Formats: sequence, structure tokens, C-alpha cells
Amino acid sequence: MPRSRPKVFAIIPAAGSGLRLGAKIRKQFLPLQGKPVLIHTLQQFEFCPDVDEVAVAVPEYAIVQMEALVSEYRLHKVSKVLAGGEKRQDSVSRVLKRLVLRDSDIVVVHDGVRPFVSPKKISQVIKACKSYDAAVLAVQPKDTIRRSNGGGFFDQTLDRTALWLVQTPQAFKASLLKKAFEKARKEKFYSTDEAALVERCGVKVKIVEGSYDNIKITTQEDLDLGLLILERWKL
Repeated sequence: MPRSRPKVFAIIPAAGSGLRLGAKIRKQFLPLQGKPVLIHTLQQFEFCPDVDEVAVAVPEYAIVQMEALVSEYRLHKVSKVLAGGEKRQDSVSRVLKRLVLRDSDIVVVHDGVRPFVSPKKISQVIKACKSYDAAVLAVQPKDTIRRSNGGGFFDQTLDRTALWLVQTPQAFKASLLKKAFEKARKEKFYSTDEAALVERCGVKVKIVEGSYDNIKITTQEDLDLGLLILERWKL
């Protein structure tokens, strides 16, 4: 039976090495209050009513482990666990090719090690995407930002009100995201996020105000901060 409405697919790239954290266990599988960081992340998408299906990319050796975790934590929306690529863009591309997408569907991409995105924020970025074809969560910097061209001195103070710290999730119409990845593949262009690929197709990306809780677990300090955020979320 054909689908009557566009679907929302979430791609969670989590195949990174996590070397900066310096742990023996890759950071996506590190326990955070007894539960792997990646499971915390996936549960936010499981609880979001606007997300229909989730696909996660992990290191090839971890596929069986990930499938067991999906079963253990009853993540019913996770339909695919796939081997990721060398870089984030490779992982997202691999998953994108495996999804059965209509052009009108929406694809949301979110870092596997950003466990503190709320279902509400996920829904907000999806809603914005429906209106603008491309949307990302972002927050403005709290500190004064200065630029230096070297030499140990500042050259310019930047206007903080014009600057944004880009987060995930990032949401796109499926047809646009596929076009952006194909262009990047042909031109052998790599970026650290999907928004930059879409912008190269001449499309402006809508900013949706994010949350300062939505941190990326990269260092031990991030892990420690994550514990504090979890404790506050319980209140």
C-alpha cells in the first residue's frame, strides 16, 4: 500500500573512532549513568513523535553489538544498523543510499554523540524543514570572539550577534540532500556537516534556536558535563 504522507527518517552517524577522548571504548559506547552514550541519543529520537524511522551507522565490527543494544533498549524505530565509512560524510552517504526515500520525505542527520537533544528540538527542526527545505539547530556564542591572523595578537573583535555555533540535528528534504551528496561526490568535496553541502547547491539553511545542553561528547570534560546535564534533566 503506497504511503499517504511524507516520512521523516533520521540518520545517526556513530562510526567515529573517538580518539580524542582517549578511552579504550569508543566514545559512542562509553557508559553514561550505566547506559551507552549512543543509546541516550537514540532514545531521544525514539520518543520524538515526528520521527518515523531511524538508521544508525557504526563501525563494522560493532554491528552485532549495536543490534543487541537496539533490542535490549526496545528501540522500535531503529530499522537499520549499517557499517559506517571512514568519515562522517561517508557514513551518512552509505545510509542515505540504503533508505527508500521519496523526494518529499525529510531526512534528519544527528551526531551519535549528542545525547542531550530533546524530542521537542527535533520536532522544531523538522517543522522548519517542511517550510524551508533545510534547517539546522544552532546557538549563539556566549563569549566574546576575537580573530587572530597569527603573531600572538588579536586583529579583530567579531560581532557576536552575527555568529552561530552549529549543532545537530540538521533536517533536509530528501531530494535536496541526495542532490547535495551527489554534487559533493562528483567534486570530491568533504565537509564536517550536511548544511555546508546543501549550501553549495545554492540553498539557504534555516536557523532554529538550539540548546546549550546539546553538547557533543568529545572530551572527558564533556562526559563529566553530560553527567551534570542528566542529573538536571531528572529534576
